[in-house]
Amino acid sequence: MTSRTATLIGLTAILMWSLLAALTVATGTIPAFQLAAMTFAIGALVGSLAWIRRPDAIKALRQPLMVWIVGVGGLFGYHALYFLALRFAPPAEAGLLNYLWPLLIVLFSSLLPGERLAPHHMIGALLGLAGTVLLFAGNSGHGFAPGQIPGLVAAFIAAFVWAAYSVLSRKLKSVPTDAVAGFCLATALLAAAVHGIVEVTVWPQTMAQWLAIMALGVGPVGAAFYAWDIGMKRGDIRVLGAASYATPLLSTGFLIMAGFAKLSVAIAIAAVLIAGGGLIAAKDMVWRR
Repeated sequence: MTSRTATLIGLTAILMWSLLAALTVATGTIPAFQLAAMTFAIGALVGSLAWIRRPDAIKALRQPLMVWIVGVGGLFGYHALYFLALRFAPPAEAGLLNYLWPLLIVLFSSLLPGERLAPHHMIGALLGLAGTVLLFAGNSGHGFAPGQIPGLVAAFIAAFVWAAYSVLSRKLKSVPTDAVAGFCLATALLAAAVHGIVEVTVWPQTMAQWLAIMALGVGPVGAAFYAWDIGMKRGDIRVLGAASYATPLLSTGFLIMAGFAKLSVAIAIAAVLIAGGGLIAAKDMVWRR
């Protein structure tokens, strides 16, 4: 598999993640960790279905403890912190802090062997950051209540956790993507345990909610992680980091189409900044002969 192909596969994860907000809204009032347990269980099933034709692929679960710590720590750690952020902090501010992770991926990638951070990667990442700030700025307040601070801190730490998980995936390049199914299953079990401790079970009330859960598990909380793993391990990590800024933009676009948000001048300008930043960061891939 070429680097270009792996990068394109990684980009599909960004597209799938952009559906996360709209599909989550469609699930109704299901508690966060219960939803995580259900969707990650489906995500694990999605990955294990590929083993039907490749029975030996299950051997990918035999990994050293450190690999499991990175994989499960990244998936469960990030989502636990992100759900905590949404529980205590205003969604717009929490989202803004959380979406520091694309910039962190671009910066952290320079620490990898054989990688180099060029000026256009930094320019693209910063333009994407500016677009993301603008995208959320319209919903920002002018102060925070003491009870919101833990949520903001959680969102900030979550950005570092996901960036670290993504970049460390490159260091674990020899670990097959099939192992991600195991990480998803472990995340589902941990989320179920936390749900049993801190939440009250609420089952979906309509068929539409069940379908939204299935779609989440198959796409944003399923196939997206396998695609991202391939992109991080074999693709251009700097391009993927900068292009990740398209996630909040596309997410807002899907929310608008679904009637959960309204189009504004800020969103239009953010689109130009984010798309332009992504193209600049991807210059090597777009114009490569």
